[in-house]
Formats: sequence, structure tokens, C-alpha cells
Amino acid sequence: MYSRSVSATWDDSERNSLSEKIRARSNSGVRLDYYQRMVYKTILKYQDPVTGLFPGSCTPESKESWVRDNVYAILSVWALSLANRKNSDLDEDRAKSYELQQRCIKNMRSILTCLIKQADKVERFKKTQSPADSLHAKYGIRSLKTTVGDSEYGHLQLDAISLFILILAQMTASGVQIIYTLDEVAFIQNLVFYIEAAYRTPDYGVWERGDKTNHGQTELNSSSIGMSKAALEAINDLDLFGAKGGPASVIHCIPDETQKCSAVLQSMLPRESNSKEVDAALLGIIGYPAFAVEDADLLNLTRQTLVDKLQGRYGLRRFLRDGYRTSKEDSHRLHYQPWELKAFENIECEWPMFFCYLMLDAMFSGNTEMADEYWDALEEVVVRTDDGLKLLPEMYAVPQDKIDAEYLEPHSQDRVHIGRLPFLWGQSLYILCCLIKEGFVACGEIDPLCRRYVTEKKPDIVVQVVILAENDVVKEKARQNGIEIQTIQTARPVEVYPARVLSYIYGQLGKSWKLGLSGRPSHEVGTLSTSTLYQLHDRVIAFTPQFLDQEYFYLATDTNLLIDMFRTDISFLKSNWRMLGRPTVILEISERSFEEDGKLNPAFAATYRKCRTGYLHGARVMLGTLNEFLNTSCMYTLQFLGASTDSGKVKKSGEKDVRNYIDLLLLQKQAANKAQLPSSRSNKRDAPKRRLSRDLRSRAGSVVGIIRRTRSIQVDTTDPGMINIRSRQSSGDGLDQMGLPSPSGPPQPELFYSAPVDRPIFTQSPSVDEFPEVEVPELLDMLKQTESLGEQAEIIHYLYLTKGLNWDTRISSRGGSVRVTVADLVKELYDKSCQTKKWWLVRHSAGMLDKRVEDLARAVSDLLVHQKQITVGMPSDSEVTITRPLPPEELQTLIRGAYKKDNSTAMLTQELLMYLAMFVRTEPDLFHDLLRLRIGLIIQIMAAELARALKCKGPEASEYLLNLSPYEMKMLLHHILSGKEIGVREGDGAIGEENAVLTVAPLLQKNRRSGIARLRKSIQLSANENLMQIFNQGRLSTVNGLLSGTGDGGADGDSGSEDLPEKTGRWLRRRRLDGALNRLPKDFYPRIWRLLEKSQGLHVADMFLSPTLTNEMTPGELKFALHVENILSTVSQPEYRQLLLEALMVLTMLVRKASLDLENSTVGRYVLLPQNNLSIFTGGVRTEMYLY
Repeated sequence: MYSRSVSATWDDSERNSLSEKIRARSNSGVRLDYYQRMVYKTILKYQDPVTGLFPGSCTPESKESWVRDNVYAILSVWALSLANRKNSDLDEDRAKSYELQQRCIKNMRSILTCLIKQADKVERFKKTQSPADSLHAKYGIRSLKTTVGDSEYGHLQLDAISLFILILAQMTASGVQIIYTLDEVAFIQNLVFYIEAAYRTPDYGVWERGDKTNHGQTELNSSSIGMSKAALEAINDLDLFGAKGGPASVIHCIPDETQKCSAVLQSMLPRESNSKEVDAALLGIIGYPAFAVEDADLLNLTRQTLVDKLQGRYGLRRFLRDGYRTSKEDSHRLHYQPWELKAFENIECEWPMFFCYLMLDAMFSGNTEMADEYWDALEEVVVRTDDGLKLLPEMYAVPQDKIDAEYLEPHSQDRVHIGRLPFLWGQSLYILCCLIKEGFVACGEIDPLCRRYVTEKKPDIVVQVVILAENDVVKEKARQNGIEIQTIQTARPVEVYPARVLSYIYGQLGKSWKLGLSGRPSHEVGTLSTSTLYQLHDRVIAFTPQFLDQEYFYLATDTNLLIDMFRTDISFLKSNWRMLGRPTVILEISERSFEEDGKLNPAFAATYRKCRTGYLHGARVMLGTLNEFLNTSCMYTLQFLGASTDSGKVKKSGEKDVRNYIDLLLLQKQAANKAQLPSSRSNKRDAPKRRLSRDLRSRAGSVVGIIRRTRSIQVDTTDPGMINIRSRQSSGDGLDQMGLPSPSGPPQPELFYSAPVDRPIFTQSPSVDEFPEVEVPELLDMLKQTESLGEQAEIIHYLYLTKGLNWDTRISSRGGSVRVTVADLVKELYDKSCQTKKWWLVRHSAGMLDKRVEDLARAVSDLLVHQKQITVGMPSDSEVTITRPLPPEELQTLIRGAYKKDNSTAMLTQELLMYLAMFVRTEPDLFHDLLRLRIGLIIQIMAAELARALKCKGPEASEYLLNLSPYEMKMLLHHILSGKEIGVREGDGAIGEENAVLTVAPLLQKNRRSGIARLRKSIQLSANENLMQIFNQGRLSTVNGLLSGTGDGGADGDSGSEDLPEKTGRWLRRRRLDGALNRLPKDFYPRIWRLLEKSQGLHVADMFLSPTLTNEMTPGELKFALHVENILSTVSQPEYRQLLLEALMVLTMLVRKASLDLENSTVGRYVLLPQNNLSIFTGGVRTEMYLY
């Protein structure tokens, strides 16, 4: 009535305008009603009325429900709810929106209930990452209980849990409250801890099978890592109670864990896993719903790779050689035989739902042309019902009678839809596409957290640097060096603490005694976390970087390495900072930052001067005080400490617990252990120290040389080539082991110890670890008398081996009768060796204390995800291969087991793993031709290089290696990886008084680092007919000329060519280095794959590479590369391994350059590579090419 009375007063134009609006609204209402009907008949029709879950298949007998399928199925219901809410004019429309929203809540809460019933598994999985402890992937629809056993299904699917967290965050941000209690908040927080290690946790992936042969082998999957990254970013700092929440209901994620997922994802894409070159599941990672890739170029590359390799007329294949539901698949077996995968090539089923992913990606990015293209493709594959609905089938398959034709011409045959109809996962995505295309839902409404803008360019980052003194004494020393700074104690109003305090604070998150959840398990915090300021009520707290914390590992005692790591962190922040506000890095100056003469360490001083210029390591930096940076720094709140709940009562002791922990750390620092070992009475390094008498040394018995007997590094002990070169050098031919003129001058000083008076009792070198009885009280008396750290180390090591760390020495404590154990003595020995920079003893005592580098697990994971396998232990002794990421404790145990009682080399291995991980993150080009990193062999090569540079024997070089400072060790490793020569110079004060490693002119340019690059160039310049003549006539001199660059010389021959500067011994050294590093030419494994495809096999030593491998694996599979690498690793001598690679490259280049079809010609019907020669059967005649 009211509307009519008002309309009577309007003029005709207003009346016509109203009529048009009503007509338009009516048309949109009709379309919305259509989608309402589609959702109810194709989605909600199958929703359980009691629990709200969806079945795995649309059949009455289906009683199981999958987490992933449920989350995807409910997306269309949520989108339709948003559409009704936005377009509602009548109460009926608003009622529809409310009812749809409640259905979403019911479904998501039922999934939550299924998961929370397995809270005990979450707690175990946080520590083990074992598939047996993972949350189940499917549950009973009515019971919400598990339906199969832990080992009866591939339950470990991190992408499914991550997807649930991601959509939970998106729905909560849109105003839908799903979480009701703080117990549920605590569980979600622990789910965050469950998925944050996805970057190093192999799982079964989206398709629940792991390795594509479906033998139950887990893999590291890019799709799981990407979904975990997206979930962590989405849920971080989100209040699960919405506008009605408080500090206790906010979820917190560690930014460094998210960054690790991001780095690993970028290194893997466009590859999915070891057995899958590509996978269509990545479409959900590069686009909706994850939007996990920030690099636009990588995103486009991944999408294009997926389209090129997987797209067909009816959809996309899941991955190459996917046999699921094809006519060739044996449905009575759950797994495939490796050889039968080739049969599925080109006939894989095509899944139309991936067109939906591509269309959503196009609409979110604003690419209307691409969106229209995939809309048309979808219209071709949907199945239309009699009542006008459109159903998206699960997949399209090639009929049995058209298989042969499809083999001959892929994508030529018409396919038929099979599987579930509708397929709820795909049907939901199709409805979502329709709603967005017709404008009922905007992209921002289903992405309220704005993840779609992840590729937007970020502003330049300015890193704020604050330098603080450890105490007033250090402050005064810094002032004398021209640096005015505050002390840590006076940096008010900001309190500064070590990084382990922050780790303790984060450890309080998610604790719930009712659910049996202990909170965050990891004790590591990274650069992103420590570069943030934190607010706790009315206090502001800052933290020093974790690498400065000497409590964890001895690397913090090397100032040069600390400065190098500081520079690396600055560069890291420049590239990876994503939070609001600027990062603030605190650099602490301590006593060890100064030289003996009171001058600041040169590396520290140079870094300070660079910071003053405003640029450091390519990043913009700003020097200042914490007070000056308060308004511009990133500030994060820690209010959860005072507002955590448990058992319904507010627990106010969180902040008090932290304060007590801080006070305990301060007490531990102040109450250092009383010194039990005699110290030098003089501060001068060259002053004589009180040592044991000759009589006492003779009575020490088997303690003599006990540390040296634990060494496992062997250098050139049985290598005839090295012995020959060394004998030539010693005979005075004027050339050293590297083919360089022998330098003149006095012989090199004896190495390994800083002063002769501090050497241990190396008067004999027994080769067995059997100890005749030694009077322990007499040893303890010796320990009290000697001031030599070397002699103290021998005695303490004997007690460590025979008595154990907890044995009470009954030594009277100075200043009181306190129990003194062997562990106390080792700790004091460790501290003294750190102070005196005796690195051999630092490493040895750290091994006895079972110390672990802070980022050991992360370092190994970084190497593995960059497609590098790792072996630890000495070759041909106890070498152990690491093929998957492991927890830190398990890694440490594995390394110690590989080196048995050799504590020093075990510690060195941890060091090298960390350095390699640094290099692979900052200089990945060093590793582009490496697949397996054999740490034990690398250690031996490092010692061998020192032996060459120092012209000393292997044992001496090994001990010199162990006495290098961490910074020198890192530089030596870098030089070997980069192919540079090394030399030794006398100390200049910058690194220390020990001899220091330096580089001389590179032996070869970087692009000629491998001898194979040289070989390739030579062969490419040769005519095809000459190449054939070489192999058919067995012209060894010509082949040797190709290898050495001469026409009539050997590999060690001297050439007068200006392009060939190599001299005597250099080719042998180069092959040894490349073989030890397992360096490979470009595209080596795909070339071998094609060679196997064209031949009948390859015999290497006692191993056989069968051509059937090409039926199981594709050329780009990492699995194939690893299989070939396992064969090559059976060759023990690195130089021969490298020659083997060169011979194989000759074969592959022959095939490529001459365009030979090995299947139809007389060349290469069978290839044999024994230990000492290369043999090729050509038309019944065997031609041999001997490799020297």
C-alpha cells in the first residue's frame, strides 16, 4: 500500500527506471534460483543430515568421507550463501543465505570434530613426522571416527589439513564463525605446528599414493608444501572468534617456517615430486585457492608447463603415465609394476575439473580471453541432464577399442566420461566459476584475505641495524675504535634478550592439558622472527639473532664467520621480508670481537663502515638505536602469554613464567662453572706452559695419541696416480702437485697446533682402540698438573671413552665441594678451546658434548629439496645416504653413527652441511651440475687440496684441515665448489695467527669448471665422419687429443695452445675434484635416458642399466637420475668415475650429432663399460677405447 501511494507521485521517467530495475533484478533472481537448484540437486543432495559431511561417492552405500573432498564441496555452498546475502531483497533470500551459511558451519565443524578426536596423533606427529602418527584422511560419515587402520591407507596428506585451515581462515575473515571455544583454538594452533614442517615432510600427496607406482612410498610434494605455505600465511594473526575475540583466540605462525615452505616450493616448481615431473594438482597452488607462488615468472612457467605437458581436449591429466581408470589398468591390483607405466603413456584419463582451476585463475588475474577459452572448454565436457542441469564428470577415458589409434596419434580419439557423476569436488568448482562469471560473487568475496595479490611487487626494504655492546668494558673499547654505542643493559626502553628466550615464548603457544597438547615442539627461531620487536603489555622486547647464541654451537665464537652470516642475513631480509614495518637486526659486540691489541676485528670494522654508507650486501641499511627505530620497526604483540586459558580459568602466569626463565638464564650466565683445569700462568701465547714430565708421559700408556686414533680422514693412501705425482714433485722436477712451479723458500711450519708447546702427546700412533689398564687416579693427577690443552684433551678423552660423561671424577672443586663429572671437564675444555681459538679441540670437545648446529635439519632439507642427495661417513667404510628430510635429533644420531668415535669429523660434517645449505640458497649455480653430495669424500678432497698447497703428507693435511677456523673452512669449501685454486699465506691478523686459506687465479673459468665442457666443445667442432672414424677404427691418440686438447698427447700432456693453459697433473686433479663432487654435464640424465631408449642396455662395472627403466620413468624424473647415480657411485675412484661420464657423453653426443637411429643401425646395439675400458659392439665388431 505504501509503495503504491508513493509511486503515484512519481513522474513517468522515474516509473520507467523503477520498472527496468525490477526487471533486471528479476532476471538475476531467476539465474540465482537456477544455481540454488543446481547446488541443492548436485551438492547438498548428498550432504548427511546429521553430521553435514559429504560421501566419497554419490551412492547410497558410501559411508566414508574425505577431508579434502568435503572442503572443496562446501566452497560452492559458501559462495552461493555470499551471493544470496548480497542480492537479497526479500526475507526469503536472506533466509536462504543464512541456511546455506549454517550448512557450511556444520560441515566445517564436523571435519574439526573428526580431527580433534585424534589430538593425540597431532602431538606425536609434531615430534616424529611419521606416517603412522598422521591424522587420517577419511572418516565415517555418521560416526566421525576413523574407518581404516593407520597403516592400511595413505593418510599422511598435508595438503588436505592445510586446505582445511586455509578455507577456515577465509570463511572466518568473511564473517562466518566456525570456532566456538578456546580448546578448539588451541587445537587449531597445534594444527599449525602440524603443517609448518611440510617443507621437509614427505607425504602421499593429493592423489593419496605417494610415488606414482602406488607402492606406498611417501614423497616431498610441491602441492603439499604450497598449500601449507598458503594456510600458514592465511591463518597467521587471525582471531578465530572474529570481532568478538581477544588475544587468547588469535593464531600465531612463525614467519621463518612459512618462508622455508616458500623457498622450498620455489626451488621445486614446476616439478611436483621425485616421481612426477609435473602434476595438475599444482593448479590449485599457483591459483585459487592457495595463491602460494609469489614469483610471477615462476608462476607463468609452472602454468605453461602444466598446459603443455598435461592438457587435452577433455581436461588435464593428473600426471604423466597415470594409469588410474585407464583401459590398460589392472583394477585387481592397487599398485603398478614399474615396467608397465609405459603402457599408460598418451592414454591417461583427462580430468575436466582442472579446466575450472584454469578458469578461476584467469578470472582472478583479470585475463578475460583465457577465462572465455576455458569456459568454452567446460561447456564441451559438462553432461546435461533432462531438467537442464549441468554435471561435471570425474574424468574422460579412451575406450578400449580406440587405444591403438590414440597411441599412434595422441588426442585424436573421442573419449567417454567415467567415474563419479557428479564429481563433487569438480562440480563445486564449476558452480564457483559460474557464480563469478555471472557477477553474483566477486573474487574478493571468496578471497577476503586478499591472497590473490601475492605476486604484486613489494616495496624496497630498509634494514635497520642496531649495534650494542655486551658490557661497559666492550663499550669503552668500541669508543676507542671510533664507535659510539649503547650496552645491552642500557638500551631502554627496549629489553634485549637472546633468541632462545623467544623460542621459549613461542613454546607456550597451543598448550592444552585437556587435549594433551604441549605446544610448539621446535626450539629454532629464524632471522625473520628475531628481526621483529615484540610488545608484551607495557614492555617492548627485542632479540639478538640465533647465530650469536654461543650456547648452541661453537660457530658463534668465530667473529669472521659471524660477520659473514650477518651480511647473509641482511641480504636474506631484503629478499624475504613481507611484514608491516621495517626489520631491525641487533649486532652484539663482545670481547672476542677485538684483537689482542684492542683493535676491532677488521671484518667487523669493515662491515660497520659499509653500514655507515647506507648499503650492505646489496641491501639498504640504516644505523641507529632501538629507541630511534621504535616507530618504524615491525611490532608484534605477545598478549597471548597473559591470556591463555585452560580448564575455563584464565592463566595469568604466562608472563611470570617468561620472567622466571629469563632470570634463570642470567643466573646461569653469572654462575659459570668454577675452573677445574689448570690454566696458563701467562697470557702470552708463546710463553712456556707447564707440561707433563717425560716420566709421566711414559706412564700415560694408551692415552698417548688417543685423539688421533679416532680420526677417519684418509688422504691419498692408496692412489697410485697421486703417489706418482708426489714422487715426481719430490724428485725435484720443478713442478708441484698442481703442475705449478714449486715455490722456493723455507719449508712450511708444522701444522695443526698453534704452538709447539701445546701439542698433545703424539709419541706413538697405535692403530687399535684397545686400552690397556691405566691408573685413573694417576691420570687425574696428571690432569691437575699440566697446563697444555692438548695433554688435558688426551686425558679427558680417555675418561670420556672409558667412564662416560656422568662419571664423578672426585676432583675437589675450587671454592667448594661440588661434584665434578667428566661432562664438567669436557665443558670447561670446550670453553677454553673456544677462547684460545684451538679449532681442532673445539670440534673434538663439541663432539663429546653432543652439540648440534642450530639449523641442521633445515640445512639438510634445503639441500634435499634442491634435488641433492646427501651421504655422510667416509667412502667405502660406513657411508649413509640421506634421501629425505629428518628431524634434528635423528640427523644428529645418523651422523654420529656414520663416523663412529670420530667426534671431530662428525662436527665438521655438521659444519659443512650448514655451509652447503648457505651456498645452495645464495649461489645455486654452484650446484647446478651436482646431484649427490658425498660429505666424507668432500672432506677427503679438502684435505688433499691442503696437502697439495702445503706440500705435506695426508695425515698432516687432515689435522691442518680440522684446525681451520669455521670461516676458513667455509671459504675452502666454496673454493673447491667453484673450481678455484687455493694457497696458504701467513696470518695478517684478519683471520688469526694460523696459516690462512686464500685463492689464487682460478684454474679454469667457471663455464669450463668441468672437463666435460671442454670435451663437448671439441666434439662439436669435429666433423661427423671424423667422429665415426674415431670409434670405428679405435684411434686412441685422436680421442686422447680430444680429452686433453692435443692431437698426440695424453691427458697430462703439456700443450702450447693459448686456449689450453693446463699443465702436468691438472687434468688428473680436475677429474678427481669433479668426480669427488659428483659433478655432471648439463642434461646428462635425459641424455642417458635417450641412450637407453635407443639401445639394449648399459653395463657399468658390475651393474647394469636396463632399457626397461624408460618404461617406468620419464626423462625428467628425479627418480631416474637417482637410479643412474646409484650405478655411477659404485665406481669408487672419483677420477675414473669422471672419465666414465666423459665416455658416456661421447656416446650421447655421437647419437645427437650424427642423428643416428640406434635401433635400426649397426652402431650401439649393446654398450659395455667395464672397469678399465669402453667397448662398443658395432655390427658384431667390438671397438675398445681405453680410458687412462
